[in-house]
Amino acid sequence: MSYLVFVAGFGAAVVYFLWLRDARIYARTGRPGYRKAAYYGVLYAALATLGCAFAIFGSELIGLGCILGALYLQGRIERERIWDGESAIERFFGAAQRSTDKGGRATMRDGRH
Repeated sequence: MSYLVFVAGFGAAVVYFLWLRDARIYARTGRPGYRKAAYYGVLYAALATLGCAFAIFGSELIGLGCILGALYLQGRIERERIWDGESAIERFFGAAQRSTDKGGRATMRDGRH
């Protein structure tokens, strides 16, 4: 087993992380760009999983190609800008303002109105 298998595993983990981050942002904001990114993320995660399978069973370069293709395609989806002054760690974890609460009013991340 080569070190490329571990690189492939890390790349697949990144694809899954980005997919779940897009799904979280869509759940909080309801923006159509993140909806599309979350839906397509399922396909890209499957492609990354296929890439891991290729890497584990002997074709490391084909596997890495699948994973890099998934990362490339995932980055090409148009998304709306939702951050203005948030820190890098908030953007990394996908912190976003909720579009509305149950009462119909816009809320901040910490629950203030």
